[in-house]
Amino acid sequence: MSTAAGGGVGPESAGGARPVPPVAAGETRSVGQIVGDISADMSTLIRQEMDLAKAEMKQEVSKLGKGAGMFGGAGLGGWFALFFVSLALTYLLDNWIPVELAALVVAVLWGIVAAVLALRGRKEFKAANPALPTTQQTLKEDAQWAKTLKS
Repeated sequence: MSTAAGGGVGPESAGGARPVPPVAAGETRSVGQIVGDISADMSTLIRQEMDLAKAEMKQEVSKLGKGAGMFGGAGLGGWFALFFVSLALTYLLDNWIPVELAALVVAVLWGIVAAVLALRGRKEFKAANPALPTTQQTLKEDAQWAKTLKS
């Protein structure tokens, strides 16, 4: 159905994403067609924003997973190291100092190691950015674009 000045709303303006045909000089589009185009554009825009947010969130969750893995690895490795190396070092130090003092020295050393590993895991968590900056920026751009369409 062709739209000329004063034309009606046809079935082709009933929604769905489609390219906007160029308007020739002296030819106008109906309000229904314009509203349909805006509705289709907004639907596409929202869908794209959701896809972007999903992709960004996946990236950030991956970073958090790495940090959590480091915490877990630090805990397990620390436990095994603390247990076996502590025994060996305690027996070694027992040659020069009482066994009780040797055990205390070993415990302090492994406490320092655990603190360093925990700080490294914390750094990984802080490196993650769940605020989704790219999505926020494009949403601001989309709002600006919608304002220009409205005026």
